[in-house]
Formats: sequence, structure tokens, C-alpha cells
Amino acid sequence: MKKSKYIWYNGKFVLWDKATTHVLSHGLHYGSGIFEGIRAYSNKKDTYIFRLEVHYLRFFNSAKVALIKIPYSQKTLENATISLIKKNKLKDCYIRPLAFIGDGSIGINPANNKINVIIAAFKWGTYLGDEGVQKGIRAKISSFARMGVNSFMTKSKISGNYINSVFAKREALNAGYDEALMLDSDGYVSEGTGENIFIVRNNKIKTTPITTVLEGLTRDCVINIAKQNNIHVVEQKFTRDELYIADEVFLTGTAAEITPVREIDDRKIGNGLPGKITKLIQKSYKELVKGISEPKSKYLKKI
Repeated sequence: MKKSKYIWYNGKFVLWDKATTHVLSHGLHYGSGIFEGIRAYSNKKDTYIFRLEVHYLRFFNSAKVALIKIPYSQKTLENATISLIKKNKLKDCYIRPLAFIGDGSIGINPANNKINVIIAAFKWGTYLGDEGVQKGIRAKISSFARMGVNSFMTKSKISGNYINSVFAKREALNAGYDEALMLDSDGYVSEGTGENIFIVRNNKIKTTPITTVLEGLTRDCVINIAKQNNIHVVEQKFTRDELYIADEVFLTGTAAEITPVREIDDRKIGNGLPGKITKLIQKSYKELVKGISEPKSKYLKKI
């Protein structure tokens, strides 16, 4: 991550290092905040934000689930994002909107504490590394299960919920792997620490249904790309041993984009290299987000 000059903070552009908050902010103590991750891409001519409107729709849905009332309209935040990218003179960048409960009441109940909203935009390369995107990553099944739907709001990006992912990610890294894959409370494959997961077997794609995972916007895009290429997609629960015997495995997410998995629990996936379907999805996705294949796509906001 490379620092930019400005961050949008409660309606104003402030210098990066001046974008601070009170140490007794409710969100800092209890994780009472919601966030999004968005990317902008450029080609030789233009810059596009990928799925700007839908990302902010999910942002406001997360706020609804978390009982956080955003003091700005969705359109205001969309326009602020575009202005921030231009003000920071960015092209390819990562965008992080965040709303969190500020200081006031220090108890569990935030009472009438102020809601703060920030938007940061900065240069950030491949989430799981350039080599991981090209050659595939090594992953392990985490000892930490994905929290169940009776206690974990799977349709929202609530800040505090991600401690589950933090534990799993750090465990995997400490063991020498690149990423953790998490099972649900019934033992079925759920998702990565910040990505949806797909497997390919006999030229067919299978992915975990959205019942118990985040409704990934990249996931949705990948399913559409697959269907456009006449690749059959099934949304169905699957077990960890199905991962081991899959021909291909890949992860999807705004940060991770399309990342192949070459090894899981020390078992080589397929021939240990990104497969033909994974590479097709990668290529199609890259051409889409950069405005190469469909510059007027509904997925893109030209700035």
C-alpha cells in the first residue's frame, strides 16, 4: 500500500496523516463499523471504477444490518469517491469506504455517538502477490471455522466480524502458507479469509451458495463470465476432499481479483499450475475491468 495525499473524512478532504479519530471511538473498541473494498482500473486511455454503484449499495445494506445510519446519501459518497481519485491523481487504485461509530458512550450500547464516514483511495498491488496470481498460491484449511449464520451477519461487511478472518489468516501465514480456507459450522467449505472460492472439476465450476457467505461482487461477475463462455456453474455446498481432487481451484474478491490455488494442505491441485478455465476467467475479468472488452459495460464507471 502506498499513501496518497488526501482522505475524504466526514465531507472534507484532509491530509492522509491528519485523518485521525478519538481513541475512545466505539468502533475502535467493539468493531462497530462497516466497510467496502472497491478498485479502479486504467488502460492506456481511460480509468474506470469497477461496480461503484453496487459496492455502495452493499455498503448501505451493511449499515442497515449493523444499525448504523449513514449521514450521507449514496450518491454523495459515489461522487466523493470520484473526486478523491482525481484529487489524488490516481488511476489504478484501491478504494476503502468506512463508516464507524465514534466516541461518546463507552459502553456496549453506542447510544447517540456520532457516525463517522471516511473514504481512502491509494495504490495497492495484487493482494496475494504477483507470483500468486500468475502461478497460484498455497492454502491450508483453517482450524478456525467460519462463524455461523445464527451469530454472523453474512450479508454485510461489519468490521468486528473480520476478527474471524484475521485469526485464520495469521494462522496460515505463520504455518508458511499464503491463505486460509475456512469451513462452515457443518464442515463444508465456506470461503477464504476475504475471498469467495470456486472449484473446477470435469470442466464444470462449483462454488459455495451465498446462503452462508458474503455476496461477492467479483463472484457474481465470474459466474456471468463463465456462463458467457458456456461453462456450467453450480452453486452447491462441497467438502474439503472435493478441494483436494479438484482439477482447478481459484479465489475471487475485489482485493484478490482472480487468484489460482495450486496447493491445499500440501496436496497439489491438478497439475500444480493454474488451469485453462482459471486462466480464461482471469483474462476475461482483466479485460472487463480495464474497459478493454466492454468499455460501456454496466459494471464500469468511467472517470
